Amino acid sequence: MTSLDAVGVMDYNENMDPLNLSLPTELQAYVDARVAAEGFSDSAAFLRDLIRRDQDEHAADVRRVQALIQEGIDSGIVDAEPEDILDEIIADLHRRHG
Repeated sequence: MTSLDAVGVMDYNENMDPLNLSLPTELQAYVDARVAAEGFSDSAAFLRDLIRRDQDEHAADVRRVQALIQEGIDSGIVDAEPEDILDEIIADLHRRHG
């Protein structure tokens, strides 16, 4: 498998800050295995990719929550109390299902 770093997709030679990281033996073994299996040039390339994917996932989560908030705003204001709404839902279920 060709590493994304090897084909120049992730060229980050400029503006890089160093990060020193100590890992327990079992985590280092995991990182080493993933680097070899996925074709990363080194463990730093693997960790950069992992962080980028986490950033993407976080951004997707934020967009999802924002959409849900907007959906709530767009649904309008309900004048009824929450307990009254629940009572209506329960009564409707009883009517439908006896």
